[in-house]
Amino acid sequence: MKTSHLFGVSLLTASLLAMGGCTVMREQSTVGQAVDDTAITTQVKARFAESPVVSAMAINVETLHGTVQLSGFAKSQSERSTAESIARQVPHVKAVKNDIVVRP
Repeated sequence: MKTSHLFGVSLLTASLLAMGGCTVMREQSTVGQAVDDTAITTQVKARFAESPVVSAMAINVETLHGTVQLSGFAKSQSERSTAESIARQVPHVKAVKNDIVVRP
């Protein structure tokens, strides 16, 4: 009984350490920064979904330290530019890297 309890505690400890490592692997300085980046990504995606110009399904959004990276495909240069503009207007966005490819 004690062996299985010890094994369970060891497994739980290893899991918690591994989860904490995810933040370090993404080069996040703090858990708070990771939460802020997730909030920014969510807000950008939500604004894309509200936009009649931008296809939220075709454009990927990732955020690291307040820098938003856009990738994927747009149907026009206008869609590409609008996506970048929308991302820049989200609070706490420090920079936008636009890697969207225009593919009609």
